[in-house]
Amino acid sequence: MTDTPTPYAQLDWDAQGQPHSRQFDDVYFAREDGLGETRHVFLDGNRLTERFSALPAGGRVVIGETGFGTGTNFLCAWQLFERCAPADAQLHFVSVEKYPLSPADLQRALALWPELAPWSGQLLDHYVAIHPGFQRLLLAGGRVVLTLLIGDALDMLPQLDGQIDVWFLDGFAPAKNLDMWSLPLFQQLARLSAPDASIATFASTGFVRRALIEAGFAMRRVPGYGTKWENLSGRYAGPPASADKPWFARAAYRPEHREALVIGAGLAGCATAASLAARGWQVTLLERHGAIAEEASGNPQGVLYLKLSAHGTALSQLIVSGFGHTRRLLQRLQAGADWAPCGVLQLAFDAKESERQARLAEAFPADLLHNLDQAQAEARAGIQLPAGGLFYPDAGWVHPPALCRLLAEHPQVRLLPHREALQLRRLDGEWQALDGEQLLASAPVVVLAGAADVTRFAAAAELPLKRIRGQISRLPQTPASAALACVVCAEGYVAPARQGEHTLGASFDFHSNDLTPTTAEHAGNLELLEEISADLAARLNTEQLDPALLQGRAAFRCTSPDYLPIVGPLADHAAFAEAYAVLSKDARQVPDVPCPWLDGLYVNSGHGSRGLITAPLCGELLAAWLDDEPLPVPRSVAEACHPNRFALRTLIRGKR
Repeated sequence: MTDTPTPYAQLDWDAQGQPHSRQFDDVYFAREDGLGETRHVFLDGNRLTERFSALPAGGRVVIGETGFGTGTNFLCAWQLFERCAPADAQLHFVSVEKYPLSPADLQRALALWPELAPWSGQLLDHYVAIHPGFQRLLLAGGRVVLTLLIGDALDMLPQLDGQIDVWFLDGFAPAKNLDMWSLPLFQQLARLSAPDASIATFASTGFVRRALIEAGFAMRRVPGYGTKWENLSGRYAGPPASADKPWFARAAYRPEHREALVIGAGLAGCATAASLAARGWQVTLLERHGAIAEEASGNPQGVLYLKLSAHGTALSQLIVSGFGHTRRLLQRLQAGADWAPCGVLQLAFDAKESERQARLAEAFPADLLHNLDQAQAEARAGIQLPAGGLFYPDAGWVHPPALCRLLAEHPQVRLLPHREALQLRRLDGEWQALDGEQLLASAPVVVLAGAADVTRFAAAAELPLKRIRGQISRLPQTPASAALACVVCAEGYVAPARQGEHTLGASFDFHSNDLTPTTAEHAGNLELLEEISADLAARLNTEQLDPALLQGRAAFRCTSPDYLPIVGPLADHAAFAEAYAVLSKDARQVPDVPCPWLDGLYVNSGHGSRGLITAPLCGELLAAWLDDEPLPVPRSVAEACHPNRFALRTLIRGKR
């Protein structure tokens, strides 16, 4: 196992059962009355009772925090929000934390506050797979959104894209953790602040007050709580942040009615529908088949497979964040029937793969992934293996249709099956989906989520999506194969049995457009199994299996040239090329020309073989673009997934 430490906080517990940080030699909250101090300093200091009560129907407040700690500030804010805010309002809470508490320590700390149990219980249920980077938790049915930025504040906040209405400045004491009270950090708070954003902190030290003022905050001293004489509160009085590059800016269009049409009811479409519905949108889900998840999302078992890079690429950041998000969603499914957190073992099948895995084990925490030697791997998998490998303990297999159903079963999502949209047109502020001359549905906002078929629509025709055919084989479980205890991957994968069958696959075919399962690919899948484990192949009696008689299914993966999904607003392709033609001569130019967006038109596609991990989080990303919310991934990752990246590259390379 790797020696890489987890990022968890190292705690000691005093005689009263209260936590104390070993890293910073400081307490997490006031010993006398921690909740009383939170409510006085942060809730009253930001006038949250009045703000929550004054929210309009469907309104939203975004709170930012430095130092999540035990989560008590968040829980107190959530408690007050439920008491005061309109029933359809939404609370966004964004908090940065370098050393998150382990699940066990968080449970122990929050047990100190029984009055918060209705809220802390939900937090603890969702506090799963909290790894470095951006981690999004959906609470109260999506009405409360918690985005945890796991890492150093001065590294994480520059990556955040969003506008914060209220700040809780709550790191450990300035004398214990000076970086959390520095001008560079306060300048990041200023960059992220909405006009007239409020701020409150327990600190009253002169240099903190002066640095906040220098960053653009108008600060004042206010009475403290308990034995503390005074605290600081104020508001942001500085200039707004500078504009984004226009081709990655947020589209300004906001429809009068929050109605959306999502075309395609696979995983990307269902995830998009769920994220919009949770925000109060009325969603129509258009599907050409008779039910959801009939194509690539219809396999009996899919694998939460984390193909990572040790170099912190945009794809790796998306995968780690997406894995955590999906893993938390799966808590709502039936374990055993719809998913299993059995772990995934990626075999080190050659020297190159072994070297890659060693680098990954050094780059990531051990609770996300760690190395197993051959004996350890065999003990974990329950079968004989040709090598050890990299083990992902929180991963496992999923029944994708069950996840799609979970996402689509929302009272504000209406499924229209047997409707195949072949054309889109904009008329009187609405997008109309047509099958010939037949109007199927219309809405002011449309999301194209039909994998590679999104390119049939003129607005998305230039997106470089390609299909890759994949076939899985279903192998009947035997008494001996029941020993398989986790998913095992090499060039292919095999999963522990679901409902008496193992899923084996999957082939890659870049040329065929025929979805009829073939004997040749069943035979190829059996060869993949032999490479994964000759022992398991023997346990499954594969020598006696006739590939021509095997059951399975084929579907198309949809991928992009850079293997990142394509998620975000669509622009008019020809007008884009004209507006930013100067980039073909000087890529450093940033023309002051608004992007020619196609109002209300978005895409969520290109998830390849990683859709279980990337599609649900990209539903959140798309909803954030639409609702002008803080993004659930770093800005650089959102730009790396943006549809305009391809048109931009074409211009810069001079290939207009």
